[in-house]
Amino acid sequence: MKTALVTGAARGIGLATARRLLDTGWQVAMLDRDEPALRAAAEDLDGASVIVADVSDPDQVARLPELIAADFERLDGLVNNAGVADFGPIRDTTFERWRTVMATNLDGPFLMTQALTGLLAVRGGAVVNITSISGLRASTLRVAYGTSKAGLAQLTLQQAVELGELGIRVNAVAPGPVDTKLALAVHTPDIRAAYHDAIPLNRYGTEDEIAAAIVFLLGEDASFITGQVLAADGGFEATGIGLPSLRL
Repeated sequence: MKTALVTGAARGIGLATARRLLDTGWQVAMLDRDEPALRAAAEDLDGASVIVADVSDPDQVARLPELIAADFERLDGLVNNAGVADFGPIRDTTFERWRTVMATNLDGPFLMTQALTGLLAVRGGAVVNITSISGLRASTLRVAYGTSKAGLAQLTLQQAVELGELGIRVNAVAPGPVDTKLALAVHTPDIRAAYHDAIPLNRYGTEDEIAAAIVFLLGEDASFITGQVLAADGGFEATGIGLPSLRL
């Protein structure tokens, strides 16, 4: 039975991905640093195990290969989903805030993939990094977040080129606006209306729709796909200026 490790699995896209993988017959190791939320999320999921760790901590990441090998003996997929968001003007973004975002969003996928390359190479596994539409197109108030996600998109390409020689595929999914609890909490009606206006499909995505893209890239149907950044965004990246007077 194939095994995947999903980081940031206590909620949101990570949890949706873990559920979908389990539904398709995978074993799943769910990793998060929020132990209470992680254990609550995994409580009713048969075939899931729990690992409490912080992906930004090199020492904690270093112990993961031994844990995975002991529990599952193999690793076929790694989903680097753990991330933090910090929105604010450039002039108000302290270096501490900048480093906090970079440590999880960029250092984490680097450390995780590096540590688990040996296990992934045994059977030619796959890695999916979760970037963001904010890493593909700039926006205000996202200097740390957007830059970290743009860096992760480039890291995906670097990993794909080098690790392909070991039979490991590496791709990324860049979600657009998604109906997560965080988005519902911080996106005002005006913001939601503006996103709807800018997205060709005229709506937010769902966590399960993003999970579907991730599971596809992990699976055999994507066996000749590597080094790609798939924008799951309802067409948001494809849009240009989009002046209302120029629309049909």
